[in-house]
Amino acid sequence: MNLPHATIVVQAQSQLVGALRLCLLALDDQTRDTFLLQKSAQVTATTCSLYSNSRHASGLAGRHDATARAASICSAGGFDGSKARFQPSPVTGCPSLGDPLKDRAPPRAETCISVPAWLNPKGQAGNTVTESGSLDPGTYCGGLTVTDSAVVTLRPGIYVIKDGPLLVTKSASISGQGVGFYFMGNRGGMLLGKKTTISLTAPVSGPMAGLLMMEERLVVDPRPLAVDLTEALPPPPAPVEAPPMREYRIISDNARTLLGTIYLPAGRLIVDSSKPVADQSAYTVIVARMIHLYEGPNLVLNADYAGTSVPVPPGVGPRTGTVALAR
Repeated sequence: MNLPHATIVVQAQSQLVGALRLCLLALDDQTRDTFLLQKSAQVTATTCSLYSNSRHASGLAGRHDATARAASICSAGGFDGSKARFQPSPVTGCPSLGDPLKDRAPPRAETCISVPAWLNPKGQAGNTVTESGSLDPGTYCGGLTVTDSAVVTLRPGIYVIKDGPLLVTKSASISGQGVGFYFMGNRGGMLLGKKTTISLTAPVSGPMAGLLMMEERLVVDPRPLAVDLTEALPPPPAPVEAPPMREYRIISDNARTLLGTIYLPAGRLIVDSSKPVADQSAYTVIVARMIHLYEGPNLVLNADYAGTSVPVPPGVGPRTGTVALAR
């Protein structure tokens, strides 16, 4: 008996995901320029991997003379960078990694505390520091500003920045070991000004172990940072299809120690300095909704995990390779 038959050909492509150290992940899965390098911006991550989750044809983009050097570079969508120098060439059509830190529980906000009066003798509004001294961890409602020539040491602990931004401006300096920043509220964000000095390491234990910065995931009505044009020009706008986001701007020319993981799942991280950033850190991991580098920074992402007692949060840093279906 002759039965009808047909030949079915099925093709599948699998890829090894996460076989290398993951040190940068742009989370937005549909927007153009989710991970963007402009002009002469650089990312140096020679021992770890750069990853964009965006499925857009230009989800990973390098413009003008931008440079990225990494152990591997991967985009869930496409790559737009005909004039940029990416080494190795990005792999496109990679499987999405999702958010590896989505189950990380946030710290709790406590009763609001205020900056001691002797650190703000000029009586400036809000939690403003204009004189040198030390600050305690706690919940700073309305944000926290360190300005003028203040040299501030942050005692170990968690600094909840609620309903306002963290601003370090003019020639101010902040430093701290065992410090974690948690941003919450719709008017949050961060600006580390051009002439400031920043040296921070994440906690080794507690609810923010390994996390230098973390934000509340919910964003209802974020307000743009009020940018002082003596600090920096306003950044180009985010792509029109991008969701509402808080902005976190690192334009400091002396932010060489940022040891730990920067986790901003609803935020746009903007790096726009003219000197190396994070190059003196044993390791730095960045996971953010969007990551944009402008002008001429060199963002250095080291992966010397054995060189520090600060733990790497599970899901980033060293990852076990898994096979995932790409097509």
